[in-house]
Amino acid sequence: MNKRKPSQKMKGATVAAVVCFVAAIAIVGTYTFSDYKRTQQEEQLAKAVEENDTKEKKIKEPVEEANNLVVKQEEPEVEEETEETETQDTTEDTGNDGQMSTQSTAGGGTAINFSEDSKLLWPVNGAILMSYSMDKTVYFSTLDQYKYNPAVVISGAEGDQVLCGTTGIVKSIDVTAETGTTVNVDIGNGYELFYGQLKEVPVNVGDYVEAKSVLGYVSQPTKYYSVEGCNVYFEMRKDGQPVNPVEYLEE
Repeated sequence: MNKRKPSQKMKGATVAAVVCFVAAIAIVGTYTFSDYKRTQQEEQLAKAVEENDTKEKKIKEPVEEANNLVVKQEEPEVEEETEETETQDTTEDTGNDGQMSTQSTAGGGTAINFSEDSKLLWPVNGAILMSYSMDKTVYFSTLDQYKYNPAVVISGAEGDQVLCGTTGIVKSIDVTAETGTTVNVDIGNGYELFYGQLKEVPVNVGDYVEAKSVLGYVSQPTKYYSVEGCNVYFEMRKDGQPVNPVEYLEE
């Protein structure tokens, strides 16, 4: 009995099924490969971005450290310039021998330089009640005794202005039992003037005063000069020793 060969129709169906199956596998493989390739590309891109960020960070850090180093190196230079400026200011305030020059701070740097040839203004218009005398004693009426007199006692009316004899700096203002309120003026080169028996003194210690500046007003005399009456006690010293102020007063 002869076997029947498959019909041509069945062969065609089988071939078609195989082709479809192969095509399906091919399509799935294509999509799978595309997904794999896309994933690889995304990973490579992310890795490239990360490496780029790392490089930029490595480059940025040395630059920032360098900038910080430059700032730290520049700060001492500013301090050195400040110290040099302070040194220059100190040098300008001193003389060539390194000592401070005798100048008035309150008078804007005006020098005081009294000498043997300089002259003084009278502190008040009045007669001399008691002359300077350090080589022999003179009579003091109130005390009723003879003693040395290191000053000139000039009469004045209460309330009269007492004028500074020359330029100087107020060194001290004291109140003593003998001369009352007394203003001491440094006029330079070791010379000093003392104005006693004053009241209502308008100047302060450290003030720069000029000739004819008002130092105060004639007050009531102290008990040491009650008989002599109102007066101005006018004393002059050179290097701490009394000298005769009349020799320097203008005639």
